[in-house]
Amino acid sequence: MLAVDPDVLAGAYTSIANGTLWPVNHGLGDTPAFDDEWRADWERYVAYNQQFAEAIADEAATGAKVLVQDYHLNLVPAALRRVRPDLRIGHFTHTPWATPEDYAQLPRDVGRAIVDGLLGADSLGFHSPRWAEDFAGCARDAGASVDVPLRVHPLGVDPAPLIERASQPDVAERVSALRAVAGDRKVIARVDRTEPAKNIHRGLLAFAELLRSHPEHLGQVVHVALAYPSRQDVAEYRDYTADCVALAEEINEEYDAAERPPVVFEVRDDYADSLATLSSADVLLVNSLRDGMNLVAKEGVILSAHAALVLSRETGAADEMTEALLVDPLDVDATAAALHAALTMTDADRSARHDRLAASAAALPPQAWLQQQLDVLSEGI
Repeated sequence: MLAVDPDVLAGAYTSIANGTLWPVNHGLGDTPAFDDEWRADWERYVAYNQQFAEAIADEAATGAKVLVQDYHLNLVPAALRRVRPDLRIGHFTHTPWATPEDYAQLPRDVGRAIVDGLLGADSLGFHSPRWAEDFAGCARDAGASVDVPLRVHPLGVDPAPLIERASQPDVAERVSALRAVAGDRKVIARVDRTEPAKNIHRGLLAFAELLRSHPEHLGQVVHVALAYPSRQDVAEYRDYTADCVALAEEINEEYDAAERPPVVFEVRDDYADSLATLSSADVLLVNSLRDGMNLVAKEGVILSAHAALVLSRETGAADEMTEALLVDPLDVDATAAALHAALTMTDADRSARHDRLAASAAALPPQAWLQQQLDVLSEGI
């Protein structure tokens, strides 16, 4: 833990990491103006990374293994390599990596600096082969030679502690409360942060289209969405949250179902409630625009023994969870059709798919995921 100057933190974390690199990596297309103010924030990002590199250099034992995590610290590997060439350095990116087309939005010198910063590592890790391939393409376009191994470590979940936590009384109480609201209806569930990349708004539109195109589901299904407030200090995120709440209310008003609304949309941070929601799912909806992995998809199939999964192709999880009903996250009609298919799936098909999904979800739990990264840093020593 470092004491970072508040101005440096605001520029590095809010402006560059979350305001620039996050939308570029997720293909959101809303990069800021690259003006003098942004350039000052970029220098703060450089300073922020340098501060971490110096602290690690002071702390690390001779020949130590160093694991650097995520896009906030893209410059640390090269900065650390310059002062501590004895260290074995790994970097893991938890987001997707930008396509070369999206990465080209960055100023060319900045794009090259990020690539060079990461190539100071001995190993670069990603959740999906697609993200590794995109990094390689961006590096080539920036004029860099990729002589660092690009490895894929697809993070999974550890079922035992997750199931144990979900068995606690506070979760059981919330499951009972949810079942009282749902009644005999099937539950289409989602648990997400309220940010545009999670695509909650199109998910609601898809549910509305499901009811219109298949009216036999009206009164037989409820969409339960638990949305964690995310970055509510940013106007765009507040507006997106408000738009999702308003759309949920519009759907409920359309069907005039005050006592049994077809949508239950809650905006709050409640881990026990999220476990209860996932445990109660007959269908789990994950339609992110782009996600490095998406652990909710994996947690959901572990917690619900009978859930069918409707999953965006643009998640890292889609590489492994091929028994899901995969959808284009921009295609509302296709998502509605996938929800219908999930609701009407035979018990035998649902069970067979679920068993394979659960096995995929638990294939590389956090302990093994971490050990893989440590092991590859031992290579060549």
